Amino acid sequence: MTAQPIGQRTKRNEDPRLLTGRALFVDDLELPGMAHVAFLRSPHAHARIRGIDTSRSRRREGVFAVYTAEDLGTYWQPGPLLVPPPPVEGMVFHQRTQVPLAKDKVRHLGEPIAVIVAVSRYVAEDALADIEVDYEPLPAVVDMEKALAPGASLVHEDVGSNLAAYVPQKKGDYEAAKAQADVVVRRRFSYDRGASAAIENRGVVAQWDPRAQRLTIWDTTQAPIPVRNGLAAMLGLSEHQVRLVAPFIGGGFGPKIMMFYPEEVLIPWLALQLQRPIKWIEDRAENFVATTQERGQIHEAEIALTRDGRILGVKDSFLHDTGAYDPYGLTVPLNSQCTLMGPYRVPAYASEFRAVFTNKTIVTPYRGAGRQHGVFVIERLMDLAARELGIDGIELRRRNFLRPDEFPHDHVIIYQDFAPLYYDSGNYAPVLDKTLAMIGWDGFLRDEQPRLRAAGKAVGIGLVAYVEGTGIGPFEGARVQVQASGKVNVVTGVGTQGQGHYTVLAQVAAQQLGVEVDDVDVVTGDSDQFHWGTGTFASRGAVVAGNATHEAAKSVREKAIRLAAERLGVAEDRIELAAGLARVVDEPGKSISLGELATLANPMRGAVKPGTEPGLEATRYFGPHRGATASGCHACIVEVDPETMQVKVLKYVVVHDCGVVINPLIVDGQVHGGVAQGIGNSFYEQLVYDDNGQLLNGSFMDFLLPTALDVPRVEVGHEETASPLNALGTKGAGEAGAIPVGALFVQAVENALAIPGLEILEIPLKPSRLWEIAEEARAR
Repeated sequence: MTAQPIGQRTKRNEDPRLLTGRALFVDDLELPGMAHVAFLRSPHAHARIRGIDTSRSRRREGVFAVYTAEDLGTYWQPGPLLVPPPPVEGMVFHQRTQVPLAKDKVRHLGEPIAVIVAVSRYVAEDALADIEVDYEPLPAVVDMEKALAPGASLVHEDVGSNLAAYVPQKKGDYEAAKAQADVVVRRRFSYDRGASAAIENRGVVAQWDPRAQRLTIWDTTQAPIPVRNGLAAMLGLSEHQVRLVAPFIGGGFGPKIMMFYPEEVLIPWLALQLQRPIKWIEDRAENFVATTQERGQIHEAEIALTRDGRILGVKDSFLHDTGAYDPYGLTVPLNSQCTLMGPYRVPAYASEFRAVFTNKTIVTPYRGAGRQHGVFVIERLMDLAARELGIDGIELRRRNFLRPDEFPHDHVIIYQDFAPLYYDSGNYAPVLDKTLAMIGWDGFLRDEQPRLRAAGKAVGIGLVAYVEGTGIGPFEGARVQVQASGKVNVVTGVGTQGQGHYTVLAQVAAQQLGVEVDDVDVVTGDSDQFHWGTGTFASRGAVVAGNATHEAAKSVREKAIRLAAERLGVAEDRIELAAGLARVVDEPGKSISLGELATLANPMRGAVKPGTEPGLEATRYFGPHRGATASGCHACIVEVDPETMQVKVLKYVVVHDCGVVINPLIVDGQVHGGVAQGIGNSFYEQLVYDDNGQLLNGSFMDFLLPTALDVPRVEVGHEETASPLNALGTKGAGEAGAIPVGALFVQAVENALAIPGLEILEIPLKPSRLWEIAEEARAR
């Protein structure tokens, strides 16, 4: 082993299986006697169900069973609240969670009403047309502001209004700070809905084994262990009777952490009822209405500053569209609320939000999980304040950055992890300086932009800063075992959807045990292999599962050194682990392999010493008492066609600080993917609903996604400010690429168009809307 594994640009060891078609996905499963499922989904966003007639569909050849809500009996129950809201003083929260099948009323387009099980998906789909449903359409609630108006149609009549939640939080005295301000900048910002559009849609396969009395479920979930536990409880089974496997997954991005989707609840139940394997794979049309979405918010925000650009306080009041139900609690709007202060010194902060029930698909986190909204608001306020004060935007940010000696920094308000918002560490100025250098800021403004503008090109540049809360608890665990072959096995409860866990966790274990990364096999997402875990979300895999792996591997290392010292007759401090051996320092010929030590630790005769355990293995858990705060800057250069308002990104730079970088190559890949999604969210992806709650662009013919031609080459730089909250010193990076792109995009476009008075206060844009905003600015 020529170098320490941590910090190396090691290629992902899972990629050969993916690139050669040998990776298992849920839809690859074909089991003997398997039946297939199709769901009848509501064509209305809001309607009462007056009656359902399934008699014709039950008679169709090839149909095994048809179920409505009435057929489920006591199994029909609202789903659990996945994330309870934190204890914020003055908070109001109305819990209303989704049901397996709609019973008396449908509350969003695509809500499932009936399920058909048939010999094939084709027969099941055909049988859907045989079901007759008597609907009484109701006025749909689509607009957040109208939803809260007196007399609005109610999504949940028993709540008495469409207010799902109200959360006020404050730090310091904003009104007193505002009274001291020389400048107060106020604006209204909007951020509209989008879909995650993972390359693999959701899917569930379930098989009941009556002889073993065991249920096996294959699920495209980001949280295999909690889903296993929840389904076992719902089905009245022991957790050990249920095995849940989350195999390779073609993109999660947050919506696949949602628990429990109606389909996820029903497929295992059907397998038990019908005593045969059951399969459901979501099609793309279903995905647009049945898989959770994100991002509809409207903010009324203001920032108070002194004449020399010092922030005195920020105030924000916003509406958050939670959709028809709120099973994920308040995670998304809390992230918006808690990210809005950014990397800046904000002495006073007053924030409140109202989550609103609407007749739209449920909202849960999607890569960034509300953080982009907060970044968009504060970065736009910084841009507008810089203009108002006549101060360069870069300089204004620099003046207000928290300094290294101000960490740890307590922002007082309550974060989604139920603890005060707390920045553990950071050093923002070097990140800013590296970003300026990589984008060529000074040279572009001095030389390139004037030259290109003289040639008739509308080119612009932008730079924004951000923070990202990462690595939250509650915990993850890992088991590390050295086998008799000398190979190392690492097992953890997290699922993986392309983040590189197989490689990163192998690097962590290899670092402690002195073996090659290729000699470490990692297993994730199988509840039979590891029984406890939380899941993959919130940029936490490397932080939480990584540190659990580190602690388990460290314990194995200590055991190996102790055994080797006894075997070789030397003191423990003379033993080192390297190249798969435990060897005596300065006596390289005196050694024993880890495989031999594993065999010795599991004797076939004799007795294991009291106080010791057989095997060269250990299981450890890591639960951070608070999250680690990553940070960074994005910069880009764009060209805008003034005739068509098409925007081309010419250069894109990211400098990210996620603490100690375990694998720079994988972090770069995470950032690249995040930027691609951020560009899509900024200029392409917008879910458009009409006043009746009908989705007008629910296909890839109409819902735009950026292609490889639209996403530029992304240059990534790294700074490392180690987190003091974990032994590896690492922070998360999974969402950093996506979070600040919207704010950066509009800043650079404004700079390119150079229209006096132009202010872009909404995301996503599209060429037609950008043209309207530009014309409005010219007319003023």
